[in-house]
Amino acid sequence: MISLITFANINDSIILHLNYIDLSNKQFMPSFFKIKNMPTISKMNNQIQLLLVLRSAAIVIQFFLILFVNLGLEYELPWLPLFSVIVLELGLTFVSFIYYRNKDQISQLALLMQICADILFLSLLLFFSGGATNAFVSLLLLPIAIAAVTLTPVLLALVAFLAILSYSVLLWYLPMSVMHGNMQGHFIGMGINFLFSALVVAIVVGKMARSINQRELAIAAYRENLLKQEQVTSLGVASAQITHQLATPIATVQLLADELSEDFPNNEIINDIQSQLTRCSDSLDAFRAMVFDIKEQTIAATNIGDLLKNLLDNLRVNYPEINVELVEQQPLNTEIMADAALLPAILNLINNAVRATKANNSNEITLISQVGSGNWQFIIRDYGVGFTLEKLKKLGVKPVNSEQGLGMAVLLSHASLERLGGKLALTNHHQGGALVTLSLPVNS
Repeated sequence: MISLITFANINDSIILHLNYIDLSNKQFMPSFFKIKNMPTISKMNNQIQLLLVLRSAAIVIQFFLILFVNLGLEYELPWLPLFSVIVLELGLTFVSFIYYRNKDQISQLALLMQICADILFLSLLLFFSGGATNAFVSLLLLPIAIAAVTLTPVLLALVAFLAILSYSVLLWYLPMSVMHGNMQGHFIGMGINFLFSALVVAIVVGKMARSINQRELAIAAYRENLLKQEQVTSLGVASAQITHQLATPIATVQLLADELSEDFPNNEIINDIQSQLTRCSDSLDAFRAMVFDIKEQTIAATNIGDLLKNLLDNLRVNYPEINVELVEQQPLNTEIMADAALLPAILNLINNAVRATKANNSNEITLISQVGSGNWQFIIRDYGVGFTLEKLKKLGVKPVNSEQGLGMAVLLSHASLERLGGKLALTNHHQGGALVTLSLPVNS
């Protein structure tokens, strides 16, 4: 009987904040789509490797083109300057391959330097092979296109400026012998055409690349969200089944306890058993009511003062040995929009804090309730050993192995708060222990 009651209490702490989350609920989506348009480290690493491969291919093409033009077409291009530039390109590419081969973190500044190097090498090759009259001068648009896909708008503008400046210098250093007749107007038109083309590539390609990147990140975030909700729903189904199965044995044990109470009316053990069984029955009733409210999406205004009172009452009943310091810094009658899952979600976080505190031979926790910037913040501080960096990355996102379990309470509480438009943050306190901060919008 004692084992049954213990199991019921453990199950009660899990199932009371169960979330049957409707995947079509649009209120759940916005918090997952606030994504900055910045490439991930691994993506940037792939980009710089691809850039180096493209430059290697370009070096081979440049080498054979120079040979073909000089030997096949019998042009008199300067061998030494052109091959000197190719050797410099080859050296930089080789050093970059070695340097970035085992690099985990690649900055955008590194990509910018590589692209600027390409502009410099291409400009030198063009300068020694006809300048702006070279048929391949439009290749200066390629670094702009690459920058539009890989760099931020500010850095893209810098690359576009350098490419336009390079083309302008090549035009400026054209010999006067090619300016006879209408050629001067022709080259001015070519310069204007290059300027217009550079702006079009920078703006249009950059905009399209950022839109595609944002869409890919949003799809990835949505897919991760669906996987997490799958886990939550699976836990909900399992908990509901266990709850349904427990209802009958609890009722049976309740009848047995009532009979024992009639035979031994003054037995304290039997009275304690009845008290625990009554608590289990009340929890099952509360669970059924909560599931109905969640199913009907019943969200109502909740007074923060009443919520805090319920939390303290629960703590006094379950953890009478714990000293709770409550700091209230919110105006009177402050309200938030919540459903029946909010209280159990917060209780799960507090239960975790109590277990961490007791595991560190302490008996204190601190609760802080405050309102700022239109949000209610509830901070739970324990006096345990805090979180490891690995757990901070995973808690609330997926199940995490720990001495107390798999971190399901944090995962489910996180899902509850997000469904209500709230947030959950886990950090370590500078004086020791962990801080759990949840925030919800305040009714205006």
